[in-house]
Amino acid sequence: MENPLLLFPQLNISASKDKSYYKVTKSAVMEEPNKASKAGAKQKRNRLSLLLQRSEYHESEHLGKPGNLTKASSVSPEEAVKWGESFDKLLSQKAGLDAFTKFLKTEFSEENIEFWIACEDYKKSKSTHELFPKAKTIYETFIRKDAPKEVNLDFQTKEVTSQNIEQPVITTFDAAQITVYRLMEQDSYPRFLRSDTYLNLVKGRNPGRPTLRRRSRSFTVNDFQGVRPDFTAW
Repeated sequence: MENPLLLFPQLNISASKDKSYYKVTKSAVMEEPNKASKAGAKQKRNRLSLLLQRSEYHESEHLGKPGNLTKASSVSPEEAVKWGESFDKLLSQKAGLDAFTKFLKTEFSEENIEFWIACEDYKKSKSTHELFPKAKTIYETFIRKDAPKEVNLDFQTKEVTSQNIEQPVITTFDAAQITVYRLMEQDSYPRFLRSDTYLNLVKGRNPGRPTLRRRSRSFTVNDFQGVRPDFTAW
């Protein structure tokens, strides 16, 4: 049998193979970046989705930790109604204090109730040795200028409190605590009683997840000039 190359001299099998290999190689080279690009985009989408899920989880966790916030099932409507009788009754009940704290967090003003709680704890100190470190912590957190959770105090009250820090006693923060108490009582407390958080508890409904609001205008100490604090209440 004669050699096919002799019968078809123009047929170049080697060249055909080279061209085919070139086409396959070129196709593979062009396809590889596309695969890498698609894989990279997919990874980015997965990472973005994961970040969003984590963000939503932490936000909901921050707003609704079961250990810190009041559950609707743990508060009866009758108990919630009593909180509306006076601000003191609200704070005297742990569930009421938790519900009010939850409300203040939606207004980004929880530093007021946190300061009040810190002062209550301070007055329970059993020895003078406990007073100095606690007083320093309270002052650095809530009183000093540009403190991380600075509360709104008039100049005179802040000055007196700052001086008392040098030799702290049980009554060191009384004036500041009463000022903050009055601000919450006359400003935040009425809004709390009108809030969905409180009204749902009174009606026995699940308050659900709170809605964050912009910090509303709080009364300043200048709004209550002339009102002398009643230290006998403490």
